[in-house]
Amino acid sequence: MIDIDIVGTKEFISDSEIEQSGLKAKKAFQTLKDGTGPGSEWLGWRRILKNPNDAELDKIEQHGASIRKDADIFIVCGIGGSYQGARAIIDALEKPFSDKKPEIYFAGHHLGARYHEQLLDYINRPKKDGSRKSVYLNVISKSGSTLETAIAFRMIRKWMHDVYGDEAKSRIIATTGAEGGVLNNIIAEEGYSKYVIPDDVGGRYSVLTPVGLLPVAVSGLDIKTLFYGAVAEFESREKDPGNILDYAATRHNLHEKHTVLDVISSFEPELKEFCNWIQQLLGESEGKEGNGLFPSVASYSTDLHSIGQTIQQGRRNMMETMITVQKPISDLKLSATDSKTDGLDYLAGRSVHSINKSAQDGTYQAHVEGGVPVIKIGLEKLNEQQLGRLIYFYELLTGIYVYMLHVNPFNQPGVENYKKAMYKLLGK
Repeated sequence: MIDIDIVGTKEFISDSEIEQSGLKAKKAFQTLKDGTGPGSEWLGWRRILKNPNDAELDKIEQHGASIRKDADIFIVCGIGGSYQGARAIIDALEKPFSDKKPEIYFAGHHLGARYHEQLLDYINRPKKDGSRKSVYLNVISKSGSTLETAIAFRMIRKWMHDVYGDEAKSRIIATTGAEGGVLNNIIAEEGYSKYVIPDDVGGRYSVLTPVGLLPVAVSGLDIKTLFYGAVAEFESREKDPGNILDYAATRHNLHEKHTVLDVISSFEPELKEFCNWIQQLLGESEGKEGNGLFPSVASYSTDLHSIGQTIQQGRRNMMETMITVQKPISDLKLSATDSKTDGLDYLAGRSVHSINKSAQDGTYQAHVEGGVPVIKIGLEKLNEQQLGRLIYFYELLTGIYVYMLHVNPFNQPGVENYKKAMYKLLGK
C-alpha cells in the first residue's frame, strides 16, 4: 500500500473531528463500491482493474515495441486526461538526457502557435545523415472535436500525408470512443488503426487504458508492471481501505475549516508532471457548486526559492500534500576536494539523495510550525509498480473525498463554459 502520514495535521484538527469525518469517508467509500452515487456510470476505472484485459495489454505492449523499433519521433496529440497521465509516467521514469529513441513530444494540449510551428519544422528537418525522420502520431480524443487537439491533429496529419502518402495511414493511431464523434468519422475515411477508450471511463481517469498505456509502451516502460501495480492497490483497498479514509477525512475536515488551497509538492523533480496529473484529477473532480480546494503544484527545492516564501509566511488558508520517495533513485555522492573555499566539506561523502532528504524534512517541519497542515504520501521507490499503485490510490481518494462534498466526482460541467464562449467568438 501507499504510505500516508497525517501527523503534520494533528495540531490543526482534533481527534474527535477526524473521527466524525472518518465516518463520512467510510460511507463515501461504500457509496463508491456500491455504485450508488452520482456519476456511477463512470466507474470503469475500477472495473478495468477488477477484470484485467491481458489480451489488450499484450496488444498494446507489442504495438509499442514495434513503433519504438522504427520511430525516431512519436507525437501524442491530446489535452487534459488524454495526455497528462502518459506524460506524468514517462517523465517520472525515463532517464533525463537520454538519447534513446523515439523522442516523444506532445501536441494539441494548448493553442500556442510557435510551439506547433516549431514542432512541424523539427519533424520536417532531416537527420544528420540526410535521411528523413520516421514519425508516428497518436491522436487521443473521445469526441475528436476538442479544439486544441483537433487543430494540432489537422496540421500534423496533413504533414504526414504529404510526406508519407498512403504509408501515413499505418503511422497514425487514433484512440477514441467506440463509436460516434468526429474522430471516428476520420478513422472510417482514412483507415487509421484505432484503440477504444471505454465508455465508462472519463478522461482524467483514463491513464490505465490505451489512452496512457500506448505512449508509455512506446517509451519502453513496462506497462504490465504499471497496470498490475494498480491492480494490487485496488485489491488491497477493496479488502481494507485503511489509511486512505484518514487521508480523505483529513482533507475534508480542512476543507470544512475554510482551507482553500492544497499545495501538491515533491522534492523529486521527476514527479513534477505527476503532481500536475494529481492537480487535474482533483481540480476537475472537486471544484463544483462552490466546493473544493484549489490544487496548486510546487516542485522542491526549486520552488522554495519562489512561492516557498508565501507558503511559509503568507495567508494561513492552505494545506500541503508532500509526495515522498523513500529509496534513492541515484547513488551520486558529493566528493571531497583539496580546496576548502566552497564551505561544503561538512557534506563530503554524503549522497545527494540524503541531502535532498534533509531539505525535505526541514521544509516539512518549517511548514507545519508556520501554520500549514502537511500530509505526506510515501512511495517506497520510483518504479512502474509503485506508480501504478499511486495512480489508483489517487483515483480512489478523489472519488471518496468528492462524494464527501456531495458532488459528482466524474463530470466537469464548468469546462464547457469556456468552450461555448470561445466557439461563439470564433463564429461556430
